[in-house]
Order: sequence, then structure tokens, then C-alpha cells
Amino acid sequence: MSDRSKLIPPSPDYADVYAKAKADGKPLPDDREWFNTSEPFDLFASWFAEAKAKEINDPNAVSVATVDESGMPDVRMVLLKDFDADGFVFYTNTQSAKGQQLEATGKAALCFHWKSLRRQVRIRGVVSHVTDAEADAYFASRAKDSQIGAWASIQSAPMEGRFEFEKRIAGYAAKYALGKVPRPEHWTGYRVAPEHIEFWRDRPFRLHDRLIFDKKPEGGWATSRLYP
Repeated sequence: MSDRSKLIPPSPDYADVYAKAKADGKPLPDDREWFNTSEPFDLFASWFAEAKAKEINDPNAVSVATVDESGMPDVRMVLLKDFDADGFVFYTNTQSAKGQQLEATGKAALCFHWKSLRRQVRIRGVVSHVTDAEADAYFASRAKDSQIGAWASIQSAPMEGRFEFEKRIAGYAAKYALGKVPRPEHWTGYRVAPEHIEFWRDRPFRLHDRLIFDKKPEGGWATSRLYP
């Protein structure tokens, strides 16, 4: 039996963060600083910038949770492609199980987990499409093979075998061998406009920090802290 400790490197703990900051001659993290903000998007931008600098793989990876028509929950990983004060954006096939569930309920939950920072951000909100101009611009920025894949994949539909998929890829590659590949009508972006955001940070002995932002009806955010 393999030694899992040799295969999976340990995550840095709270003490490691302080020790590294001290060794690098940087200011020690301020326990109180991040609780003083009233703007969750500014805090997210700060944490996301740190994640992009320190996460080994896909710092923009985020789980997207939905429910189907029976109320059964579903979850999968996607990549965040944009965010601003209007919400968090990812792209997908609207005919997939994910897309159909988003279309049916208009709601989703997101969770970012950055292991190297020992932090996570959870978001719940309402879902809308990005504009056609936004979707077209992002689709045009993708590699051509990825564009072909968006046409060839009948996402979430049963498939007899890989060869069937490869035939479809070859067919669309031939169809769009010359010129630009248009964006499929069934492929677009979803924007999750948050109504609830939680920032979680690891602390020793499971005595973690949890900071909550709840959107107020009149605008702005109400903040609170939760027991870990």
C-alpha cells in the first residue's frame, strides 16, 4: 500500500503562513483587516489575486451547485472567466444538464476552495445570461479546437463510444476549416449575481473565521460573523 503522505503534500497551516511571512520579511497578516471591509467584491478580488499567485493549478476553478426538477442536488467544477460588481461569470452549453438546471431554476451556488491559502468563498445567487456581445467576444478568444469542441459535443447526452465523438469533431473541423468558427446558439455564459457571500479562513484547532455578506433590498451589504 502506498504512503499517501508521500503522494499528497500537506497543506500549509495557519502557523505556516505566519512563519513564511516572517521569513520573507513581509508584514504579518492582520487578523482584523479583512473584517473591516463593507465591499465583498473588493475582498474577493484581493483573495483571488493571492490565489492566482500561489495556487498550482486552476485558481479560477469553482464548483457550481444546482438542483434538478426533483430537487436532487448536482455539482460540478467549471472555470471562472470574469467577475465584477454584477456577478461571477462562467461559460457552458445551455443544453447540458447544468444548463437545463440553471435555466429551470435561475439560481446557483458557487464554492471556491484555495488549498494553498486554506481559504474558501461560498456564493449563492440568481443566474442570468451574459450578453451576446460578451459571449461572442469570449468564444472568439478560445483556441480553435475548443471552439470546434463546443459544436461537436452534445454535452451530457449518452455516447456510444469515443470514436463517435471523434467523428463529430472531424466533421465540424472540416466544416470550419477556413475562416472563423461562429459561436453556437446553445453555448453562452451565465452570470451569478450574489445575494449571499461567505468568506472562510482556516484557523488553528478548527476555530475558523467566517465573514458573511448578505445583499440588502435597498442596496449595499449587511455583514456578520458566524461561529465556525
